[in-house]
Amino acid sequence: MLHAVIMAGGSGTRFWPASRRGRPKQLLNLAGENSMLQATVARLNGKVQPDNVLVVTNKRLVQPIQEQFPDLPAASILGEPCKRDTAPCIGLAAVCLLRNDPEVTMAVMPADHVITSKEEFQRGLTKAEELLKDDPTMLVTFGIRPTYPAESFGYIERGEELRGTEKGLAVYRVQKFREKPDKERAERYLKEGGFYWNSGIFVWKAATILAALKKHQPTMVVHLEKIADAIDSDNFQAVFQEEFAKIEGISIDYAVMENSDNIAVIEAPFDWDDVGNWNSLSRLHGETEEGNTILGKHLGIQTKGSIVRTEGEHLVVTVGVEDLIVVHTPEATLVAHKNEEESIRQIVQELEARQWVHYL
Repeated sequence: MLHAVIMAGGSGTRFWPASRRGRPKQLLNLAGENSMLQATVARLNGKVQPDNVLVVTNKRLVQPIQEQFPDLPAASILGEPCKRDTAPCIGLAAVCLLRNDPEVTMAVMPADHVITSKEEFQRGLTKAEELLKDDPTMLVTFGIRPTYPAESFGYIERGEELRGTEKGLAVYRVQKFREKPDKERAERYLKEGGFYWNSGIFVWKAATILAALKKHQPTMVVHLEKIADAIDSDNFQAVFQEEFAKIEGISIDYAVMENSDNIAVIEAPFDWDDVGNWNSLSRLHGETEEGNTILGKHLGIQTKGSIVRTEGEHLVVTVGVEDLIVVHTPEATLVAHKNEEESIRQIVQELEARQWVHYL
């Protein structure tokens, strides 16, 4: 039976000031009426039973997530005591799921991506399950056909075709995972073809990924298994805190994917956006004739190429400006040039340095 593991522990610092420690990116409604996490869970309806959805987040976000999912069992939200990247997150989910089902299949996905077609997404999951029926030791991922030479994504270089295209779904062996490229290399990838954006969405047997982690990260698995053994004990939280803190943080790409040779990539049949920064809103919500993307109450006079987001009834007025990002929240307001968006992370660092924790 298919289980879904949703990784929801990110901080979303590039979406400050809307994204905060207590309500980060995945809990915001950046792409629609629902939060990004709510949309991710809804995308699984009809494919994964509600009791088979596991949300892995950080301890601080357990309550806010419970508020967004009042019908989700408490055991379906697992709060990590500290940040340790995606490999420990996935390994923790695997050891927990294997306690009840040694044959369990995991679909692993981030909580903060936009996928426009639920049907196509589920069709991709079904294809991945079919691949695992033929080869249970395979690791399956999804590649996004690039539409521009992105420098902010990792890439997957595809190898031989494993199956002819069936029902519009092509499957290839992964030849190599590529790091985030510079502009020149990204343009070459786009021109040559045969390269995908790395979606960070995976399907595999829990036993397979745990065996891979044991091979490449044996110390990590020792700590994870101690946590799993203590789940039903009275001192579980103390064991969880102590053992998880001892794990060295590492991404699943570095820990396993770049060191494995039995990996298949399915060319994703769905439209996908990682919503990585404020500029993403223009792709998601479109632009006016003046090139503006407006979310909330705004009056623009001689305003061009700008992104404006405001909450509630607060009105933002812009006059004679161009290529700005303006984000208003009750506690803080951001005004930045669109080309300086990566510097937003520096704002968070400066707030931390000044100990202005109210704004984090």
